[in-house]
Amino acid sequence: MKLALVHDHLVQDGGAENVAKTLQEIFPESPFFTLVYDKTKVHPDFQKYDVRTSFLQKIPLGVSKYQWFLTLMPTATENHNLNEFDVVISSSSIFSKGVITSPNAKHICYCHTPPRFLWTDSHNYLEELKINSLFKRFLPFFLTRLRQWDKIAAERVDHFIANSEEVKKRIKKYYNRDSEVIYPPVDTNKFFISDKPDNYFLAGGRLVGYKRFDLVIDAFNRLNLPLKIFGDGPLFKKLKEHAKSNITFLGRVSDERRADLFSQAQAFINPQVEDFGITAVEAMASGRPVIAFKAGGALETILEGQTGTFFDDQTWTDLADKIIRFKSEQFNPEEIRAHAQKFDTTVFKQKILEYLERMN
Repeated sequence: MKLALVHDHLVQDGGAENVAKTLQEIFPESPFFTLVYDKTKVHPDFQKYDVRTSFLQKIPLGVSKYQWFLTLMPTATENHNLNEFDVVISSSSIFSKGVITSPNAKHICYCHTPPRFLWTDSHNYLEELKINSLFKRFLPFFLTRLRQWDKIAAERVDHFIANSEEVKKRIKKYYNRDSEVIYPPVDTNKFFISDKPDNYFLAGGRLVGYKRFDLVIDAFNRLNLPLKIFGDGPLFKKLKEHAKSNITFLGRVSDERRADLFSQAQAFINPQVEDFGITAVEAMASGRPVIAFKAGGALETILEGQTGTFFDDQTWTDLADKIIRFKSEQFNPEEIRAHAQKFDTTVFKQKILEYLERMN
């Protein structure tokens, strides 16, 4: 059996890229197809593998300004030559499910979500874009065409794997396809329980609109409690300017620093609707409870009163009320960590291999 792996693009080191890296660990001899590959932005382990890029890699600014070439990405994806492979596994948030395989090949798509900017979050996406106003006016017409391509691309997939029940519902709604849930891998061994947590709360991730760091900042501005935020993104400057002195922005941090931050926090704040929510699981792997908005993937990973607690309305007032009432001593770090280990990388690898065996 000749197997190939496909991923949208390797230009950041996020949860989707961690799934792609873990798939490559399962199938180390399989070539890895992607639109563009920036070695400086992703995990160095990818350099050990056979990474094959599209024609976008050779276009001037094709890697550093890859977002400019959105209109070419469907064509570049379809241009991956996968004729020699019997099985193709795509790791897809946007394009890679649209690859064209040989007639007898089996295409399995691990879907992180139908593209947010096309379906669930398209209006916010347009509002947040900082581009020429004339181009922005015509962009909705292109997004309509891209939405049509995305729907057609989904029809090329033989079997869908969803990364959560939340994403399974989206796959059914937007693609009218069934899927099976296999939760993404979390390397729980990277995290540990601290002997003595500090007094700060923690939030973090990519600083973009749907993550709702704005309401976390509004809540802590008023509570005047210590908050640390790790991560970078297009809203970094705006959020930092809005925050008071009790809120510390750390930017991008190393894996070791992040593990320390998780282990010593009173709790991790998860204000957004996530597809799955890897950072929340990482916090729990550190024995720390999570205060999360009651929606999305958090409902599948957090146990109320055992590994964390929920706030019902996605407002700073409801979050602030929950923080005021929160008492970390009511939670057992060992029990929280034991729950997080159900999402460990070893579990993911085992389930993927079992799935492939059933599909063959």
